[in-house]
Amino acid sequence: MAALRSLLFALVFYSVTVFAVLGAYPVACLGAGAVRRYGLGWACFHRWCARWLLGIRSRVEGEMPQGAVLVAAKHQSMYETLELLLLLPQPAVVVKRELAEIPLWGRIARLYGVIPVDRAGSAPALRAMLAAAKAAAGQGRSILIFPEGTRVSPGEQPPLRAGFSGLYRMLALPVVPVALDSGKVWPRRGFVKRPGIVTFRFGAVIPPGLPRAEAEQQVWAAINALDR
Repeated sequence: MAALRSLLFALVFYSVTVFAVLGAYPVACLGAGAVRRYGLGWACFHRWCARWLLGIRSRVEGEMPQGAVLVAAKHQSMYETLELLLLLPQPAVVVKRELAEIPLWGRIARLYGVIPVDRAGSAPALRAMLAAAKAAAGQGRSILIFPEGTRVSPGEQPPLRAGFSGLYRMLALPVVPVALDSGKVWPRRGFVKRPGIVTFRFGAVIPPGLPRAEAEQQVWAAINALDR
């Protein structure tokens, strides 16, 4: 049954997504704000598909942030990349550069306000990421980063990538860590998803200005809180 539900989800969600991307181009004529609202509609459709086709829904623990903060989240599946668009107030999402270069979708994603990052960590790429993040924070938007740099399986706890410390130091924003356990129902590898509840645990706010090692340790511990 889970395999059939997963197949139905793929057929429905990705088919509609193709038309949604094409439909975003006329919306883009109305500006970035319209694109962000349109993107939220797409995220709502993803939530509907996950809930009613896969049997996956979310549970939120802790206090969700408001305003310009740096949100550092665990990353185990595609599920949270869209669900967090709904849980946070129009976040600017740090994504790997390759995603922002996907034909058609990439242009819309950039207009939405994603922040592409070169995971090779070149100095020009880091400066571009910081400039985009500062612009988004100046608009009062939260900055969402997956500080481990990639999706990991439940139980995996890699060290944080350098991009997080760069943003933390240069933006001087409080950090809200987010632990989650989506990998239990939506595996990193594998097609079949299982019904269940994904917990999003918003941790205690970490103030700006801490030494790098201390800030990274607090974030690492908080985003892995559900893996213990």
